[in-house]
Amino acid sequence: MSERPGEIERALEATLFAAEEPMSVEALATHLGDAAVSEVRAVLNLLAAHYAERGVHLVERDGRWHFQTAADCAHLLRREKEQVRRLSRAATEVLAIVAYHEPVSRAEIESIRGVQTSGGTLDVLMEAGWVRVAGRREVPGRPVIYATTPAFLDHFGLASRRDLPGVDELRAAGLLDPVDEAFAALAEETAGDAGIEADHALD
Repeated sequence: MSERPGEIERALEATLFAAEEPMSVEALATHLGDAAVSEVRAVLNLLAAHYAERGVHLVERDGRWHFQTAADCAHLLRREKEQVRRLSRAATEVLAIVAYHEPVSRAEIESIRGVQTSGGTLDVLMEAGWVRVAGRREVPGRPVIYATTPAFLDHFGLASRRDLPGVDELRAAGLLDPVDEAFAALAEETAGDAGIEADHALD
């Protein structure tokens, strides 16, 4: 092969940069047109020395060569990607109950929802960092009680729980589906009936 050493260096750099996986000296020599294995190995060692102080290193692992990021620069390539958390209907309901009624026990959550709540639903919310164990209720059995976290407020752009929207705001924003509307209406009707009964009692 009549290529000058500089051309071999450039050819090896280009080949390894584009390679999908590490390559052996023999594979590189063949790729360059049956270059001498000894010559390719010598040039690889020169390149490794050249890149030793740079942001990428040329390294040999198990007889195969590849470029890799310098260890002290690895942190520059890590990007924190916000994971889109898609909650199930059950998890959304539980999160709303905890937010509006905290601190609240699992039994109280089930009483409000009207259905049994699996432990996995609360686990998902705690893993997301939005719900935490807030202690135990000082009643027989001492059930665990749950509350929201500062991360919950940050994620939803709330300064405090006082900023949580009310039913009227949710309805105006179109965030209540027909079932929620029915429940809200029932709750308002029940509250109104209770007020009427209280007035009659006073009479």
